[in-house]
Amino acid sequence: MFNKNSFNVFKIEGLEPRMTAIKADIQPIFQSLGEQFLSLLTERYPKEDFYLHIAQHIRRTANAPENTWSAISTQKRGYKMEVHFQLGIWENYVFLYLSMIDQPKDKLLYAEKLQGVKLPEDFVVSNDHTKPEFFDASEFSKVLTRFSKVKKAELEFGRIWSTQDFEENTNEKMINEMVDTLTQLLPFYEKLMR
Repeated sequence: MFNKNSFNVFKIEGLEPRMTAIKADIQPIFQSLGEQFLSLLTERYPKEDFYLHIAQHIRRTANAPENTWSAISTQKRGYKMEVHFQLGIWENYVFLYLSMIDQPKDKLLYAEKLQGVKLPEDFVVSNDHTKPEFFDASEFSKVLTRFSKVKKAELEFGRIWSTQDFEENTNEKMINEMVDTLTQLLPFYEKLMR
């Protein structure tokens, strides 16, 4: 499970050293949690095939990544073309989101289907997967409006956990919270995929 070392990876200078640490300290956690999430999704949607994608950052040649992530989608060759689940880590927090990024083909349809939706109060909303910024769930309709009107706008929502959450709680508790979050995201996913 994520721990202090996971977050300290982003303090390591240089692309090669940071990538080495990401591969050693973070990607095995993505793999382990991803397999648990895949199991849950396959059980819930037995007629669908789901695939785990772990970011490799292979296009980077100079700057070390400020965050890293994994994604689960029904597409074997990628995930950005449709709504997907994303588990990721920045220097200060871990997130589990339902994500619509990089102008997915059904973007306007997604926006339409999410009109009037109310998120759980402890969820957060993000409008740009490249920035460590998020908003309270109460801002959802504002972010959704922007998502529907601005070509490059994005929409992600779910739950975050701070570095302190991982220090103060057992691995079992954190895993249970993540599984619970994924379960809470499923009705929104179903609404979008119908």
